[in-house]
Amino acid sequence: MALELPQRAGARPRTTPTNPHTQLDQQPADPRLAEELARRAFALPGVVEEPSGISVPGARALVLAAGEPAGPREAFLIGREFAHLHPAPDHSAHAMLPPEVVREAVDAGWAEPHPAARMGLIPETAVMLYAPRDDDELAVIETLIRSSREFAAG
Repeated sequence: MALELPQRAGARPRTTPTNPHTQLDQQPADPRLAEELARRAFALPGVVEEPSGISVPGARALVLAAGEPAGPREAFLIGREFAHLHPAPDHSAHAMLPPEVVREAVDAGWAEPHPAARMGLIPETAVMLYAPRDDDELAVIETLIRSSREFAAG
């Protein structure tokens, strides 16, 4: 299930090493990018928006709707929440990705392992997706969110 992601331009953003896992710089200059990512993410089939059951206040969870077939446990952060979008000023996301997509996204500079995953407390499928800085990056992050949704559906 390789996605053939392009290499992300520039250095990785700075992030916190522990929870809450937050992106500290390289946020989008245009707030429309975060709004558009949310619009696209919550329009995915079988996805409902709820407050995150595991993230910071204001985080918007992507939850697999009741009645939708569910994939393996390691496709979910908590309950049926498979990803969430962080509020301003962060604008990054956490998502569960298939292991091969985790490697590809990290290697191409779009993601980093969640600190709790690095410590073995949650599955290694948990990553931070960096906030998109332009329309091209928005398309890549949308592709990764779609991959997370497919993983959640099995």
